[in-house]
Amino acid sequence: MTEPKIKIWKFLKITVSSLLITALALFTAAAIRTLSLDVNVGLQLARWEKSNNISLVIDQHQREELLARFKEAVRIPTVSFSDTESNTTALRQFDSFLRKAFPKVFSSSLVHHELVANYSHLFRVQGSQPKLVPYLLLAHIDVVPAKESDGWEAPPFAAKEIDDFIYGRGTIDDKCSLMGILQALEYLLIRGYAPRRGFYIGLGHDEEARGFNGAMNIVRVMKERGVKLSFILDEGMAVVDGVISGLDGPAALIGISEKGSANVKLSVSMAPGHSSMPPRESSIGILAAAVKRLEDNPMPRLFGYGAERETFEHLAHKFGLPLKFIMSNLWLFSPLLGRVLERKPLTNAFVRTTTAVTMFNAGVKVNIIPSLAEAHVNLRIHSAHSLQEVLDFIQDTVGDERVKIELIDGFDPLPISSSDEQSFGFQIIKKTVLDMFPTLTVAPGICIGNTDSRHFKDLASDIYRFAPVWFKPGDVQRFHGINERISKKNYEELIVFYFNLIQNCDIQKLPEPHTSVHEL
Repeated sequence: MTEPKIKIWKFLKITVSSLLITALALFTAAAIRTLSLDVNVGLQLARWEKSNNISLVIDQHQREELLARFKEAVRIPTVSFSDTESNTTALRQFDSFLRKAFPKVFSSSLVHHELVANYSHLFRVQGSQPKLVPYLLLAHIDVVPAKESDGWEAPPFAAKEIDDFIYGRGTIDDKCSLMGILQALEYLLIRGYAPRRGFYIGLGHDEEARGFNGAMNIVRVMKERGVKLSFILDEGMAVVDGVISGLDGPAALIGISEKGSANVKLSVSMAPGHSSMPPRESSIGILAAAVKRLEDNPMPRLFGYGAERETFEHLAHKFGLPLKFIMSNLWLFSPLLGRVLERKPLTNAFVRTTTAVTMFNAGVKVNIIPSLAEAHVNLRIHSAHSLQEVLDFIQDTVGDERVKIELIDGFDPLPISSSDEQSFGFQIIKKTVLDMFPTLTVAPGICIGNTDSRHFKDLASDIYRFAPVWFKPGDVQRFHGINERISKKNYEELIVFYFNLIQNCDIQKLPEPHTSVHEL
């Protein structure tokens, strides 16, 4: 063998050996992480501050009463039709109903109540230790429209019982949380409870119309009074059972962020003409081509760069191999997992900023070539993306000066709230969940929709989106869809959850962590 060939052979041996050693090192590191990573032990093994929490035992008479009150709340059609139109008669009726349903809440010397913007409610519950920073529980009064003719099994505002479920618009979104919070506080006050840590309850009346009158005015009032909060808890995520393919058992997902949002209008203007003498390109054709380019070129994959990374790492130990191996090592496999998740619309929403063409308008007569064509695009912005980056991407992808691009409205993704062992709000919520449901896995999550809580980001650095509503396969589609429902048992669980949560918040501070997390 000649000398040049020997050198080449040696070089190949060294290269192959280096690659094998690198691959073995990566595999060993990934295997160790897979076996040792458990981000769920956390504070569950720590010594929590002793407390004398009141237990809630609901007898049959109370159960009948609380269900009757909940049904009455669902029957009031507090519909938001648009940003400017809502059922104000129903909103006034709901105000009267709340005062009648929860007399202790409205009469207690510990509770200060006020109407905000005519229909929203703000409660301040006084704490005995003012040095403890208060928190805020949020819910909303309004619901989206619903018609029985859309295919409901029961009239959407009848609160009818079918197989131990209560059917009706608002049963999930969001009167279960609203009524659960107030019912829990009512029970606590009846039992003589006085909190050490003060807290607020905010009930917006137009969340389904983006909260510009309700939530934003509650924020204004709180800002004027210099209120600062330790954390905020709003609706948003839930307990999923059988929804995530391959996951062993149910999981409680606590939203630590929300995707941003943008509504963009694309338009093409040109001289009108008669259909008998069409130009080579029409306003419709130019716009349709631009829209097609947007659909053919989705936003870049960002899986692993946002809050979704924490979700999968928290859930990893509940999957079998090879998924457990992959999810425990997103530092290595996030590009691969992103490609898998993008195949389905539900999971694609966690991978990137999504693009949805929602409206396309052009033409007034069959024989006239229209002068104007317009399309509206709704984008849900990934937490590793910014609004400006999304607009720049649209501009580059459309790539046609004849297409005018206008931002109608939009906002950046919400900041990612803390979820580590020093995170007071997250750990209190987690403890309350696990005390009730010890076999659940609790994980941080990302809200792909938007809630009223986004308006409150200046009042607290930590905002969480969760209620212990149980979602089984098919239930997610009921959200804003037909046959929205909640089981009677689950509604009672919500009351117990808030009853315990309020008391758990009375501790001075979190315990010292006991962790088995191993970082590479």
